[in-house]
Amino acid sequence: MQKIWSKNFKPGEKWSGCIGRQKYIHFKALEDGANVSFLLYNMRDTSERYNMPDSLKAQFTAHLTKGNVLMSDNGRVLASIVEDSTGWIDSISGLTTREGTDNQYGKTSYQNQQNDFYRCGYDNFKIELVRNGMTKRDLVPCVNLFSKVYVEEDGSMHFESNHCKKGATITLRTEMDVLVLVSNTPNPLDPSKKYPSVPVQMEVYDAPKTDLTDFCVNFRDENYRAFENTWDYYNLLGL
Repeated sequence: MQKIWSKNFKPGEKWSGCIGRQKYIHFKALEDGANVSFLLYNMRDTSERYNMPDSLKAQFTAHLTKGNVLMSDNGRVLASIVEDSTGWIDSISGLTTREGTDNQYGKTSYQNQQNDFYRCGYDNFKIELVRNGMTKRDLVPCVNLFSKVYVEEDGSMHFESNHCKKGATITLRTEMDVLVLVSNTPNPLDPSKKYPSVPVQMEVYDAPKTDLTDFCVNFRDENYRAFENTWDYYNLLGL
């Protein structure tokens, strides 16, 4: 595979950028306890974006892993999950906030701590949305790579503290031209009182064209239909 781009995210770091379809996005946890909040938008029309309720409902699941896809609100596949060494990707707990971060880890600010202040996912995503011509109104529920959150019988949500080990990897394949938002900030349900300081590596590679024999395409009937919608979209664009 031809590596196109790579970046190591320091704790609290954010990023956004456009990645064309038929690319692998490979994430690797460089220490235990990583969490990467992740969002996708259609690069050609950012009003189309990852839809958490549709992705979970259509695939009959409350979490994501290999074989699952990230569906848009138009019933198309923005990206598919082709590798997940953790076996469970959190899809329901959302982002850290400024208030929650201050309460859990201690109040910090850029004015006092400069680049060592504790960043939150909500603020990181707001900044990256503005950089791409959007606002906080365009923020939707995200995916938290490397985290496991499950719901107990009483409805409470539980964070699995030892889920992510050093060297864990997750690889997504872009099925559309996408705008990607990344925030290397803690999971909001992480009970640790110390701000997690886990670097994460992100690499982008060329990927082969997805075909009818692909594992993700055939993972569920609903996935197959979403891929058909995606292929029709590009056929009609002549791409």
